[in-house]
Amino acid sequence: GKKMGNPAPAEEPAAEEKKKEEKAPPAKKGKGGISAREFIGDPAKRTGLGGFEAVDEITMIAIPDIMAAYQSGDLEAKDVKAIQSAMLAHCENMKDRFAILDPVPDLNPQQVNTWRMQETGYDSKYGALYYPWIQVTNPLNGAGLFVPPSGHIAGIYARSDTERGVHKAPANEVVRGAIGLALQVTKSEQDGLNPIGVNCIRAFPGRGIRVWGARTLSSDPAWRYINVRRLFNFIEESIELGTQWVVFEPNDVDLWERVKRDITAFLTRVWRDGALFGTTPEEAFYVKCDEELNPPEVRDAGMLIIEIGLAPVKPAEFVIFRISQWAGGAAVSE
Repeated sequence: GKKMGNPAPAEEPAAEEKKKEEKAPPAKKGKGGISAREFIGDPAKRTGLGGFEAVDEITMIAIPDIMAAYQSGDLEAKDVKAIQSAMLAHCENMKDRFAILDPVPDLNPQQVNTWRMQETGYDSKYGALYYPWIQVTNPLNGAGLFVPPSGHIAGIYARSDTERGVHKAPANEVVRGAIGLALQVTKSEQDGLNPIGVNCIRAFPGRGIRVWGARTLSSDPAWRYINVRRLFNFIEESIELGTQWVVFEPNDVDLWERVKRDITAFLTRVWRDGALFGTTPEEAFYVKCDEELNPPEVRDAGMLIIEIGLAPVKPAEFVIFRISQWAGGAAVSE
């Protein structure tokens, strides 16, 4: 299933340990007192963002509370960049999840361009940025409240995945619950922001408030679209989990054929769902698992290597990745 990750600072009984750890100059804190270091956390201690390394089911990460801490003065602009960079690094490292980023508040289109290109300069196929902030109804008093969009966007990803499939771009989708926008982006402003990976949320008379872009933060044209990256995450993760049994089998031609058959059956279903381009499966994907990929030295190391090519954008234009399985685990390389 789709799981959302949103780190809450853990209530730690181990306050003693914490004091020791902060012998280094304590992180600068405002009223609420949560630092960038606490947001980023520690994989070994299962805290903050680091705590999610141990959770395999997560497919997307959003941390709207970065902005609450920024607005209250707990975080500075450089801290926002440090945490968001850690989110992207986490997703790059895990290879099975995607980061949804918010811009800092109150930026006009020119400022968000500068913030994205000069101040932060993110370049990642594992993340996307949405602008501007949206207005929702404050449940406490019914007044309008401006919030960062990432939480709503994660909901749109989940809805689009369920209703249309992970391969469909989560764009032209209504932002449910949004009653307004911090700023009305014009078409020409959007035309300047979309190519640099700032996905605009826009209000259309009679059609509601909709997400209008589906770009990643990558400068690599092969990974320009969110749905292509997330489709690969889904396929890579599925195949990695679905081939774990191979490590207990004799690594020979029979095994290679079985693996090819299994993965081909799975990818044929993906192709039939419309996720891959091509009028035939041959144009849509290929699966290679043979002597060339698995020479004696690879087999002696107890490893099995599978190569897969997918055509997510044009028929027979394959984007290639490899999956390695061994008794100690698995790895994906693109």
